[in-house]
Amino acid sequence: MENKSKIKAMALSIIVSGAIFSVLNLSLCLDASLLALPISIVYTLVLFLCFRALFNSGKANLLCVFKYLVQYAPIVYLASYIIRRVGAWSVPFALDVLCIATWLYVFVMNFVLMSALKPKRLEAVDKEWKFASDKIAEKIAKNKALKTTLWTLEWVDALVQSVFAVLLLNIFIVQLYVIPSESMVPEFLIGDRVIVFKLFNGPKFPMSKIGLPYMRNYKRGDIVVFRNPHYESTNVSEMRTVLSNFVYMITLTKVNLNVDKNGAPKADPLVKRVVGVPGEQLVMQDGTLYHRTAESNEFTPVAEDATWAAWNLNAVPKRLHSGIQVFPLPENIYELMLDVEKIRRELSVPDSLSECISLSNRFSALVENSGKEAKRLSDDEVKSLLQKNELYALTMLSSSDQLARKLLSAEGGAQWFEAFMTSWSKSDVGEGALNGKVVGGNPYDDASFRLNLLSKLAIGRNVVRCAELTAAGIPYSDWKNDEYLSKSKALSDALGIYVRILDSRNMPLFPANNDDGSARYIPENCYFMMGDNRFNSLDMRHSYDFSIKSLTPFDEYSLLYESNIEPQYVNREKMLGSASYRFWPVSRRGVPGFTGWIE
Repeated sequence: MENKSKIKAMALSIIVSGAIFSVLNLSLCLDASLLALPISIVYTLVLFLCFRALFNSGKANLLCVFKYLVQYAPIVYLASYIIRRVGAWSVPFALDVLCIATWLYVFVMNFVLMSALKPKRLEAVDKEWKFASDKIAEKIAKNKALKTTLWTLEWVDALVQSVFAVLLLNIFIVQLYVIPSESMVPEFLIGDRVIVFKLFNGPKFPMSKIGLPYMRNYKRGDIVVFRNPHYESTNVSEMRTVLSNFVYMITLTKVNLNVDKNGAPKADPLVKRVVGVPGEQLVMQDGTLYHRTAESNEFTPVAEDATWAAWNLNAVPKRLHSGIQVFPLPENIYELMLDVEKIRRELSVPDSLSECISLSNRFSALVENSGKEAKRLSDDEVKSLLQKNELYALTMLSSSDQLARKLLSAEGGAQWFEAFMTSWSKSDVGEGALNGKVVGGNPYDDASFRLNLLSKLAIGRNVVRCAELTAAGIPYSDWKNDEYLSKSKALSDALGIYVRILDSRNMPLFPANNDDGSARYIPENCYFMMGDNRFNSLDMRHSYDFSIKSLTPFDEYSLLYESNIEPQYVNREKMLGSASYRFWPVSRRGVPGFTGWIE
């Protein structure tokens, strides 16, 4: 009877803890959080009634029901905890601590009580309970239908309990992760399975900041799994994530509720590599990542990044080629990209100004000879000759003949062309570039300024040549035989291709400078991540939305392009853990790092 008294005390302590837990989850907000209290308090009341009937009224046949109620108490209370935090009113940290402490007590006592109530120990606890348990087992054995039903329920119970246990394991200890995309090729291919270790990464209870402490800092080169910051992070969305994980597992991965507003599976969580650490400002140009810190104002290459960044998948080990679904850049396009970058780097700004002036004068002469230039327009009238969205780089690079015809026929066309070709040189930045200064003080702004200038030269050559051919009366069908125009258009086509991949190849200052030009740095406990497969990785460089931006902010007539560049860092709170070991496929098992490059 002494054992029974201890069990009774433990069971009562669970009920009391459940009641306290229920009160702690009281919500006064008129939303879904109101359900938290009724769910937990009703469950606690049912548990109490069963407890009283079992211990006070001697109804031994209720032992099985009581055991199941105790067993499911942690699940029900955790669900109540999550529902309470869906509400518009946040929960104070101290209250969170009390809730989690109470839940942990119920969770631990559940194991202790279930261990004490194992069938082989029942006789030592209470002979009536043992007798009732045997009678029920005998009755079930004689009733085939009842036996089948209970057998099915036991399997369902085992599945639910297993899923709950695995969820807790996934949250706090370790999780298996299937690589869903090619953003980390060649390190990971689609379908690779990795173990993500979380214990030292400060795992927290769902929808709270309560959990284990951070016991490690991330370093550059670590491959991490983290929550996708591109998606909204609200109480409701977090509850959906927890629910979807539970449903996903209990349906054996057949049902995925973690979808976006269009019904497509969310890219969440993500797996990327840490390339930027606290205290750094980054910039990437021509595929080279640069960094600087408060101690050094000079940008220097991040040497390690070149060891894992994959710009040309054609160069990865041949053994991986069959597993790669998309090669973003064919070899010839990759070489063309390098050629464009070489031309841009070697571009002489003073020589470019001379050519811009020459092209402008040639076009003005053609207009004057046609007799169509009647008067000079004001600066505002000149700017309005073409709408800003007509400065779209891809259109101007590919349709210079149409631009030439429009400028030849429009009043003020020569003025607009002159401003387009030369206005960049009249600003302070332009004068600095002419004197050899690095535009913007960093590789990205300087390269973007030069790319805009190089594109203008290509467009200007095309426009002037098309105007000359028009003035000479040469039929449009014969223009394809013009050697100068063909050579000029070849550069235009190459520049068009480069502009399309611009945001995957390069990245502006991140974090951006302050308004006064002083540098900003990645804050403490924040990191910047990119995928190794740089041309096929929608990562922390990019937004999911596109907008029209200028190639350079230092030219009022700058060409425009469609951009989704919007870098952001990730707080440690959103980082779930490190990819510690790839166990599938067996042929490539090992600790992730640089294994994708090993032949």
